[in-house]
Amino acid sequence: MNVLLQSEYVCQSLEIHLFFARIMKEHAFFLEAGFAPKDSNFTQYADELRMAFDGLLEETIALSYGVVSNDVLQSGEVITQYTMEAEKASAFFTGIPIQIKLTQAEAGLMGGVDRNNQLLEKNVYMLNQKAISLLVDIIRFKMNILSNVLSCNMFTVNYPLLLDHILREAKFYLHLIQRLQRREIINLQKEAFAQEFFWNRIMAEHAKFIRGLLDPSEEELFGIANNFGKEFDKLTDEAKEAMDMTLPIIRVTEESMKATKEIRDFKSQGTEGILGCKIKSIIIPLLGDHTLREANHYLRLLKIFS
Repeated sequence: MNVLLQSEYVCQSLEIHLFFARIMKEHAFFLEAGFAPKDSNFTQYADELRMAFDGLLEETIALSYGVVSNDVLQSGEVITQYTMEAEKASAFFTGIPIQIKLTQAEAGLMGGVDRNNQLLEKNVYMLNQKAISLLVDIIRFKMNILSNVLSCNMFTVNYPLLLDHILREAKFYLHLIQRLQRREIINLQKEAFAQEFFWNRIMAEHAKFIRGLLDPSEEELFGIANNFGKEFDKLTDEAKEAMDMTLPIIRVTEESMKATKEIRDFKSQGTEGILGCKIKSIIIPLLGDHTLREANHYLRLLKIFS
């Protein structure tokens, strides 16, 4: 079996954390903001997890300077032009403090090729182990919340589908880091089928969440979001057919790229509209930016697949 080179191990690990550690800390934020007052113990634990992922992201940023690729830093998956403003607005609305300094540090990151370094590899190994431990904790927490909600033992403002959605993302992140710790080569082109199935489903659900969180008066935006949901449902089915070898993957990739560019633009305009107080909704600004970064991440992967 081929084993991952030290430089690839370091770079891939850090790039995954730059994207996903921020996603996880925001999941904890969305959970924390969504509990009823009676579930203050859940609110407290979500806050602890949020701060723990802040710490993970901070360590990642410190190790990433001059190491990660410029493609990742410029893709809009680490931060966007809206991230800092969305964090400030979301902290204002909820009273939950958000570490703006992490976003400022990421804005100053520069790519490079300094990856063949024994100490750096050791530090990345320890960072990955810390991430695995935290992910096991947040996965267990999300499963507990989802179980409570589905058995009518808890109320939260987060949809059951959203709880399942963020649970799948945490499991996906854990799976990637565990594979890297085994020094497995993650060949994205060979794994295009599974990745497209996963991310097309995520994009479909984003569209449905946006649709459900818009004010009923926003009929035009509701219609656009609804159409994206249907389109990505179809693309998810097509990616499954490609996995079963009944449809050519290149066709699915091309269609997915076109649709993802369109939903990326929709999310970008939506985030801008929410921040500018021009869209009526119950969408917290950081959720808009969060879904935009995920679309940017998926677009970068699709470019690799094609």
